[in-house]
Amino acid sequence: MGTIWELDFYSRPILDENQKKVWEVLICESPTNTTESLKSLFRYAEYCPHNQVNSVWLSNAIQTAMQESGTAPQKIRFFRLQMNNMITKACKDMGIPGVPSRRTIALNQWLQHRMTEVYPQHPNYQGNPNPSVQLPPPVPIGLPDALIGEKWAFVTLTVADFQEMPEWDISFGEGFPLETLAPTTPIPGAIVYSSRAMPLAGWMSGIEPASIKFTPAPQSQLLLETGGSDSWILVDRLNSNTQAEAARFEQAKNEAQGIHFLAIQASPKSEDFAGFWLMQAMDLG
Repeated sequence: MGTIWELDFYSRPILDENQKKVWEVLICESPTNTTESLKSLFRYAEYCPHNQVNSVWLSNAIQTAMQESGTAPQKIRFFRLQMNNMITKACKDMGIPGVPSRRTIALNQWLQHRMTEVYPQHPNYQGNPNPSVQLPPPVPIGLPDALIGEKWAFVTLTVADFQEMPEWDISFGEGFPLETLAPTTPIPGAIVYSSRAMPLAGWMSGIEPASIKFTPAPQSQLLLETGGSDSWILVDRLNSNTQAEAARFEQAKNEAQGIHFLAIQASPKSEDFAGFWLMQAMDLG
């Protein structure tokens, strides 16, 4: 897997000398495994005057970031969908795919740090940022028939178990460091068994798996949230026993700071993974 970047381009809670909002681009490298440190990943930040907010300025910032990092990313993830056109065009102008994605874990942590530790130090800090436009929740759709698993189960690992994740036999997937959790913290997950495990994992790798969510009503479903705003029905119409398991899954997920995982295997006897994604449910704004 090549280098992946995460990008945010938006106004910050800071005013310039003309009392206009200051914009900022944040670019950072996506983590890919559990043993690297978020602090060691590449980061680039630059403020943008309000009268230069356009795709040309942004593409120049991306070019500067590439020069500083000495590399060109394979793709650039961004979560702020109302900036889709500008970000996509700037990325395209640099010959890099811009991908709507909620797999912006490193970026979200960095942005939250800047909201609490960096922007308040500015003399023209305004207290509260402009909220990002919230889109209506998507209508979940079914997985393609050929990719529906035959069996599935809830499973649990601990933070300590993930230290060995780089050594696991995984065909498609991503991880990230679990630096803020104790080694004994349980990490809940769901595992899907499919005779078409490899095509299923390959397909999922292209839709940016972001989180799994249990919705008890109206139909009691396990949903897979992907990309910038998509939602897929992973399991439909859970029975009373699996509903209780799903509720425990959600509780464990909340206690683990939203961190959980999705695994795909050919059968319960498999020792390798066709797919394995460590994920984190986050409030992005």
